[in-house]
Amino acid sequence: MEILVFGAEQLCASCVNLPSAKDTAEWLEAALTRKYGTHIIVRYVDINHPLKGMEADFAARIHAEEFWYPLVVLNGEVIGEGNPKLKDIQQAIENIKLG
Repeated sequence: MEILVFGAEQLCASCVNLPSAKDTAEWLEAALTRKYGTHIIVRYVDINHPLKGMEADFAARIHAEEFWYPLVVLNGEVIGEGNPKLKDIQQAIENIKLG
């Protein structure tokens, strides 16, 4: 199962006191690996680099300010945005595992 964390090197204006998207991806990877082992992969996606497919679509929507980053996506569904909560992300994973 792969979780994508979309973001940019530069912090968004409202994210000044929050961790960067890259830091969020690293934190999520550590927390989720402790709970689920290697069954979960967390990948950081820089919205300012050339992207294709679904990744390009989410990056464009972030640039259009439809979403705030870091944006956390699992199976094409947004499961966290701006200041994502670990509990919400774990719940989304459990819902997929049980479904």
